[in-house]
Amino acid sequence: MKIEPISEQQQQQVIDLTMSFIQRAGRFYERQFKIIPVLFDLSGRASGMYCIKARKKYIRYNPYLFAKYYDDSLSDTIPHEVAHYISDELYGLKNIKPHGQQWKSVMQLFGVTAKATGNYDLTGIPTRQHKRINYHCACDTYLFTTKRHNQVVRGQSNYACRKCGEILMLTPNTEQII
Repeated sequence: MKIEPISEQQQQQVIDLTMSFIQRAGRFYERQFKIIPVLFDLSGRASGMYCIKARKKYIRYNPYLFAKYYDDSLSDTIPHEVAHYISDELYGLKNIKPHGQQWKSVMQLFGVTAKATGNYDLTGIPTRQHKRINYHCACDTYLFTTKRHNQVVRGQSNYACRKCGEILMLTPNTEQII
């Protein structure tokens, strides 16, 4: 069964709730936090992510996981990601741990249990497939990521077997999609 992403109406509910948590933090800390963009472009196993890129701050949500676990996403994922944003605004990311005490205190303000990650069944959720390339030595085979394979091809790295110490060699025509 393939899961469809949340509807535009549900996306608007998610955006509204995200803004509500930002405003709640603003009232508590007696300061105004900027309203940041909310995107629905996350995929894979993460349900949400607070991002900073080129000094732009935004929150990304996974529309497929939100569709499958809508109530959990509203009650857990949204405050979780907003807490990252508020912690960053209050303390600066360089000064705190991602799920450290400052983040936990914001989660407590929101009345939400401070959990670092969700554990969701991904059945029906589109996930990225990764190509793996086989390498071998005399005693074993290894699956390399495309990045690691390219480093070997460019001569930037080589890898040895953990058991026999022999340099791993490419096994021809053995790409796999995982």
